[in-house]
Amino acid sequence: LLFLQRVLLLVASDVDALCACKILQALFQCDHVQYTLVPVSGWQELETAFLEHKDQFKYFVLINCGANVDLLEILQPEEDTFFFVCDSHRPINVVNVYNDTQIKLLVKQDDDLDVPAYDDIFRDEEDEEEDSENESDGLEPSEKRRRFEEDVIERTMKRRQRREWEARRREILFDYEQYEYHGTSSAMVMFDLAWVMSKDLNDMLWWAIVGLTDQWVQDKITQMKYVTDIGILQRHVSRHNHRNEDEENSLSIDCMRIAFEYDLRLALYQHWSLYESLCNTSYTSASLKLWSVQGQKRLQEFLADMGLPLKQVKQKFNSMDMSLKENLREMIEESANKFGMKDLRVQTFSIHFGFKNKFSASDIVYATASLMENIEKEGPETTNFIKALDSLSRGNLDKLHQGLDLAKKQLRAIQQTVASCICTNLVISQGPFLYCSLMEGTPDVKLFSKPVSLCLLSKYLLKSFVCSTKNKRCKLLPLVMAAPMDVEQGTVIMVGIPPETESSDKKNFFGRAFEKAADSTNSRTLHNHFDMSIIELKTEDRSKFLDALISLLS
Repeated sequence: LLFLQRVLLLVASDVDALCACKILQALFQCDHVQYTLVPVSGWQELETAFLEHKDQFKYFVLINCGANVDLLEILQPEEDTFFFVCDSHRPINVVNVYNDTQIKLLVKQDDDLDVPAYDDIFRDEEDEEEDSENESDGLEPSEKRRRFEEDVIERTMKRRQRREWEARRREILFDYEQYEYHGTSSAMVMFDLAWVMSKDLNDMLWWAIVGLTDQWVQDKITQMKYVTDIGILQRHVSRHNHRNEDEENSLSIDCMRIAFEYDLRLALYQHWSLYESLCNTSYTSASLKLWSVQGQKRLQEFLADMGLPLKQVKQKFNSMDMSLKENLREMIEESANKFGMKDLRVQTFSIHFGFKNKFSASDIVYATASLMENIEKEGPETTNFIKALDSLSRGNLDKLHQGLDLAKKQLRAIQQTVASCICTNLVISQGPFLYCSLMEGTPDVKLFSKPVSLCLLSKYLLKSFVCSTKNKRCKLLPLVMAAPMDVEQGTVIMVGIPPETESSDKKNFFGRAFEKAADSTNSRTLHNHFDMSIIELKTEDRSKFLDALISLLS
């Protein structure tokens, strides 16, 4: 790629970006490319990092940031600066798509970008206003007048055509930019690059799996897309991990093996107790309505149906009787079907390090995400980023276990907050959307000032609310959720989540809606997140902002 130049890596704060970063770092190491890594959590940090480094670097790689805005407009780089952008945010800004010189987009060949045609959105200015007066010297006055009238008519026609073209352009761009969604995971795109270069290793493949699983855990892609991508990765897994049965016994202690599994959709259950996992997984908790007395009763019935003694269910998964663990997945799936939980199994992968360490891809996602948004230790943001990045290397199992412990705390906090929001009727219908606001002083409120945690909470809350409400119309509504951001500065963080429906295409219209509502009311907002559907807002401006949002979406 870039042999003689030092490269600046700008990496967003999400698990998929970290995985893509690990793959690229490994590729750079193969080719002895020197690079500097700078974590960026939003547009402000991205601009600052660029300004600080633009004199020393000519090549910039942006991971999970930069595709959905006009980069050249924002950063104003010199002509000899080049950007390689690997970003799953869609839609990609049209200027980035059609700029061949300074911006190189890394996207998968078969990703359907739906970009409008070049001629529909760009036209040359020069040929517009050329006057033909210079030709008319030396003509008869009557001839001159006729020429002049023709000229006026022609210019009027041109202006009208231009106005029509501009109106059509606005319409095309509005349709193209209206919804925000996600394309193929950046880690998968990077793995593809490694594979094309014949430099793909098993570690890289595992990072690609974790990147895709992150999109699934964060609910960024459709079930269809997830299953398709799992299929693509499965072929690579069998290529990298096929072994003869006889060799099974001679596994060395430091080897790693990836396996495809049809596993339970229960968060962290292999590192927790089955009981805790059932209570703190959004799918089971929402289906059984565990925030109610009735729900707790259903949980007891569910466990009884499986014939699992409470004592076994409540102790660490590792310590459960082997005889029970043998057919556990089948037993749980059979009972889950009776209780209306038809999708309790999911296609995924697991990894074995040596003899005793086994993790599923979603374990790693939860652990890495909670290390990244750890609020327990005060300190610079970058330490969390580096810790999370390190936890993805197989040499750092202690960091990974620390992440798993944090993730359990986070999932508990999310579940408790969901329960209290539903039991105290904090989710209210505002007409075109549901709205829920966390008060200052709510337990764990500090955790929810972080974007990934707030989005997870919002998605879990919407799932649970849809299961708990009797109102059919409310079941189809999207959710806007707000939490205190910075008490001293008087700001809240707000996120918009698309409706929770079976056929949902995961497309989010809140990014554009937030922008418009803020503009029309002069609300003091900060659109600093790479996801446009997350904004920061002055607390005093919240009510006028929400009023504008309601009238805009009604």
